[in-house]
Amino acid sequence: MSPQQIILVTGATDGIGRQTALELLRRGAHVLVHGRSAAKAKAACEALARESRSNDLAPVAADLSSMAAVRALAADVEARVDRLDVLLNNAGVFMHERTLTEDGFETTFAVNHLAPFLLTHLLLPRLRASKEGRIVTVSSIAHTRGQIEFTDLTSERYFHGYAAYATSKLANVLFAYEMARRLAGTRVTSNALHPGVIGTKLLRSGFGMGGGTVAQGAATSVRLAIDPTLAGVTGKYFADEREEASSKASHDRALQRRLYEVSAKLVGIEGLPDVT
Repeated sequence: MSPQQIILVTGATDGIGRQTALELLRRGAHVLVHGRSAAKAKAACEALARESRSNDLAPVAADLSSMAAVRALAADVEARVDRLDVLLNNAGVFMHERTLTEDGFETTFAVNHLAPFLLTHLLLPRLRASKEGRIVTVSSIAHTRGQIEFTDLTSERYFHGYAAYATSKLANVLFAYEMARRLAGTRVTSNALHPGVIGTKLLRSGFGMGGGTVAQGAATSVRLAIDPTLAGVTGKYFADEREEASSKASHDRALQRRLYEVSAKLVGIEGLPDVT
């Protein structure tokens, strides 16, 4: 019998992340439920336990706009588990106005890209301890409209909410592909996904529209996390529970490499060696 999967879902207190956590609990996983605050994470855990009829969950908290908080979150996870089978980078924001984090980063870029970039690297030892570690990063079809402007990563010269969001989502796919390349030959895989146009708080706030159900939005994340037929599959982009093509820009090797190296410097880590 396979051991129980241990899965961290970021942004799991509402929307797609909450539904993803619920579906994973129903399938027998032990889920670390991340929320921005301890109170939100605790409340979500209590509700999820009732809905799933499972007590195999635990709250973890961090404001992902703070890289210090991301480091504290990683330390908390390391103290709780000796391995991590899946890191599901789900949390994301859509900002209507340009704001800077305590680290001086534009908030969208910090929460949607730099936080999962840093968290993933800090938790790599736990992912490597798994027989089959999976890094699953939630992007969006909006990545097809993103552009990485390395001379203006804080959006000082120009800020538009959708442009910043699209750029962060392109960064998610570039990161997923670059991690897959740098982790080649290990037991850890890295993939990205588009959850669909789902009627979440983010969609209503950012785009002023409705969409599909959160159950539909969680389906691809759940499949990438636990489907045994995807064992060893890495460096791919999924939508509607199947592999799909991502944008031409997302496959630019030079862009992948440069974003990785710049991001590592910004968050203060050495990063993985370039294998090519």
